[in-house]
Amino acid sequence: MTLPVTEVPQGAAKITSFEWSAPVTLVKGDLRGIARAMALSRRTMRNIKQNLFFAFVYNAAGVPIAAGVLYPAFGLLLSPMIAAAAMSASSVSVVTNALRLRRVKV
Repeated sequence: MTLPVTEVPQGAAKITSFEWSAPVTLVKGDLRGIARAMALSRRTMRNIKQNLFFAFVYNAAGVPIAAGVLYPAFGLLLSPMIAAAAMSASSVSVVTNALRLRRVKV
């Protein structure tokens, strides 16, 4: 397995760094910024996976119920208004979870 090459331009090299499109560009000369960027990227990826899980669970449960799958067995139908509220709750939970990244101290 090979590791990707990571370039970290600093200070005066930041103008040319945009041309070379380095994965991380340090505006200040502090190399601890690399560790902070890595920690933030790990948390961001974890957050993306959580959001995908939330959206999948809402859709996996809500769509069949709204389509009437449970009607023959239990006589349970979901009104379109409740289905719309459930989809809105799905979006709100995903956005709220994503907004937690703003409070991350790295």
